[in-house]
Amino acid sequence: MNNNTPGEEGQPKRQSLDSRLSQTLRNVQELLKGRSIPGKVSLTTRLEPSGNSGLPKQYQRSYSQNDAGRSNDVDNYMEGEVRNPNISDINMTVHKLRSSASNIEHAAREVKSVMGARSTGSARVLKFTKELSGQMVVIERLRELAWSGVPPYMRPDVWRLLLGYAPPNSDRREGVLRRKRIEYLDCVAQFYDIPDTERSDDEINMLRQISVDCPRTVPDVAFFQQPQVQKSLERILYTWAIRHPASGYVQGINDLVTPFLVVFLSEYLDGSIDSWSISDISSANISNIEADCYWCLSQLLDGMQDHYTFAQPGIQRLVFKLKELVRRIDEPVSRHVEDQGLEFLQFAFRWFNCLLIREIPFNLVTRLWDTYLAEGDALPDFLVYIFASFLLTWSGTLRTLDFQELVMFLQHLPTHNWTDQELEMVLSRAYMWHILQESSDFDGSQSVTGTIQDFLDCLDELDVLDHAYNGAVFTWYNKREEAPLSRKLDQVLVNNWWLRKFSNARVDFVVPDCSDHSPSYVVIDAPMARPPRPFKFFHFWADHPTFYSIVE
Repeated sequence: MNNNTPGEEGQPKRQSLDSRLSQTLRNVQELLKGRSIPGKVSLTTRLEPSGNSGLPKQYQRSYSQNDAGRSNDVDNYMEGEVRNPNISDINMTVHKLRSSASNIEHAAREVKSVMGARSTGSARVLKFTKELSGQMVVIERLRELAWSGVPPYMRPDVWRLLLGYAPPNSDRREGVLRRKRIEYLDCVAQFYDIPDTERSDDEINMLRQISVDCPRTVPDVAFFQQPQVQKSLERILYTWAIRHPASGYVQGINDLVTPFLVVFLSEYLDGSIDSWSISDISSANISNIEADCYWCLSQLLDGMQDHYTFAQPGIQRLVFKLKELVRRIDEPVSRHVEDQGLEFLQFAFRWFNCLLIREIPFNLVTRLWDTYLAEGDALPDFLVYIFASFLLTWSGTLRTLDFQELVMFLQHLPTHNWTDQELEMVLSRAYMWHILQESSDFDGSQSVTGTIQDFLDCLDELDVLDHAYNGAVFTWYNKREEAPLSRKLDQVLVNNWWLRKFSNARVDFVVPDCSDHSPSYVVIDAPMARPPRPFKFFHFWADHPTFYSIVE
């Protein structure tokens, strides 16, 4: 006779489930700790040396509390707990995390301290120093290091390198920076330091708008209210707008200059930004700072110019992707927002336009931008994951609010008391969701099966490709609340002749109605604003032995 109660019979099952979930969390921790490039999976771990001995003189600085190493205990724990992850473990991780949003949240909390510790540990400082002190900086390795945070006193050099403003070859760096700074001064003299009689009406209106927006820039930080700071912002923004006529000045770009300004000023001013005075810096150094801000802003926006051209189509496209991603991650929140009649564009447009600068405390912005710049050309797409993670921080609250409350809450998010901990939480969730998306489409199966690969090989043989498109990220959805599944199944296939013949064609995938597939529309001669692509200079050209003679 079996005397076990039903609860006792279920106990081994619960213990087994708990042990599997613990193993899942450990696998995710190891995955984040051992990654090689954010967004790609590395299944190896490596012990990091401790201490800061051997630092070259130029980087031997006393550490603030933000620079202090905090990773030893976490590293020791992880090295002891997880040693041999395998592919089946990763597949199990993906499947379990997809099945429960709360598991993702818990896993993110487990790994956030690791990501924060990695950003400031002494071993990481040593890695940064080694990378920056070499004759040739390997940018991909620098991106890997910078993704989890950059020591503040190294940030100016790292940002210049990540954006391609400073060349990786240290022998050429000083000369290139000097030449670019002189070029900026020439532009200021040509475009800004002239009377209004020499400007067009559009240029006068643009300058007037910039002069109105500069005092509104980061209004809660007193430093930006200094007249000389606002004058520097005005010069940078106006010069950039004149040199980029395809977009010109758009409100919100003024916010994007501020992280660069603070970082490059930190090379000349010590202490808290609240105690800074730009009058303590010589005019020559202010000009250099402005030039660095101008060129770094140009490099950043070159990868997202359609965010600021007419009608800002780039932002609209990313807002649509954000809506789709939130629906797949947290369907109850997505359905509630839709039921209340709130459009994502109403609150997320500002997020993409200003890259969250207005949504979080300003002292956290530079840390967030370490990750932005480390993403490089992939930044626009990764913003979708960061903003989804940011929004779903308040998942439970959002489901309880009506339309008016939602609007007010999302316009005034409760982030004023945020610290690095909350920001690392947002980034860790975004990173995990990105991994899940890249490796399994959120459903636990592999992205490319043998059958799919055969189909792709067939397309290669036919020399056809999927036409670039707007609209739905995924064109098929199984419409199941449990075990939801989305795929990009539908394609508009064209060949090179077709692309040349109909170069203005546009493909739109729209929201499905009765079908589980998204209808597609092909507009053969769509009116498209195609601004001229900016000329890009590749630094390796200058290494050619005949370069200077040809230029002369």
